[in-house]
Amino acid sequence: MGLSWIKVVTFVSVMTLAGCSTISGWFMDDEEIEIRTLKPIDAKFTATQLWSKDLTGGIDKFYSRLRPAVAYDKVFAASRQGTVAAFELESGKQVWKRDFAEYPNDSWYSFITNLWSDGVTAKISGGLTVIYETVFLGSENGEVYALDANTGETKWVTQVRGEIIASPAVDENVVLVNTGSGTLFALDANTGEQMWMFESDVPALSLRGISAPVAVNGGALVGTATGKLVVNILGSGQTAWEQTISAPSGATELERIVDIDSQPLVVGPNVYVISFDGTLAAVELRSGRIIWKREYNSYRRLGIDGNSLFVTDKNSNIYAIDRRNGVELWSQGGLKKRNLTSPEPIGKYMVVGDKYGYLHWLDKTDGTIVSRMDVGGDDVDEGIYVAPVAFGDKIYTQTRDGELVAIEVPII
Repeated sequence: MGLSWIKVVTFVSVMTLAGCSTISGWFMDDEEIEIRTLKPIDAKFTATQLWSKDLTGGIDKFYSRLRPAVAYDKVFAASRQGTVAAFELESGKQVWKRDFAEYPNDSWYSFITNLWSDGVTAKISGGLTVIYETVFLGSENGEVYALDANTGETKWVTQVRGEIIASPAVDENVVLVNTGSGTLFALDANTGEQMWMFESDVPALSLRGISAPVAVNGGALVGTATGKLVVNILGSGQTAWEQTISAPSGATELERIVDIDSQPLVVGPNVYVISFDGTLAAVELRSGRIIWKREYNSYRRLGIDGNSLFVTDKNSNIYAIDRRNGVELWSQGGLKKRNLTSPEPIGKYMVVGDKYGYLHWLDKTDGTIVSRMDVGGDDVDEGIYVAPVAFGDKIYTQTRDGELVAIEVPII
């Protein structure tokens, strides 16, 4: 009897440490239990969920950077399956909804099957960009969509060569779309017609991801899978300059991965860029001259607030770095290996999501974790895979299973 009781107590203790009430928790090893166990914090505030909406299908187990976008008093979101929708910011009331999944109807069997399915996935990926009262987005099938931001009606659809797994950039009536084939396309924002394209090399082995382009000051900026930052003239596509941020080294293809998969960050006369193999660089926008370099590695988008850069590295350590000289201000390693998102500044804090569905708020001055919220029920199937979007005192985040959640932060 005594031995059995000890076994029960031990089992319950392990399950409690795991922070998991599902049967999957039974099979976690010690490392997984350690990663999932969150240390107590001195919470400075409690965030409140305002509303949530289901986007059919989510992204399941697939790679995706689908991130909500806020514009024109609405929040826009999409699922890989094919749902694209707009909601009122405050109430979550649906303004419009489109479904781009395909429903074959060439037989009675297909018709009956469609009644119990969500259709054939449209493979929407890469994130939404909302500007000129238009929603721009792409798919893994190489389709670029332009939708009316007020009604959801299709303005145009264009096909390009290659998967689109990064959000478009738009400026001066030009839409930039980067693809997995290493080709950057420039399209007319009104018609979708191709204006020019720029091709870069893609190594035999690279990450599943690409750099989202940036359109600013008459230039088109993009990071490449060969570790270069390239600037083309926005109107013509002519290359203004290219700078090697990180050069391949090592004996194996794996060791030679130098992808720049994060979106370049332009601040005033400088651009900041980070590579997977471990180079964070500040570059002069006009000339391409490197101002400083530091050793940090990431495939996540950089965060910015004032003179501070925020980095989530590939092991989910978070750093604050002075953007003027590259000096590290602080680091936070308490959320290591939780597959954190990019940091999103909001007021005095920044927020990151993790693969278990938690949001964590950090003090921007020292990296202290000041609040926490469970959005996904401690479930990797409902984890937060891309950075939340901050707007005023609210954030909008999207879970892996397709839940769009609005959260209010009482103290910012």
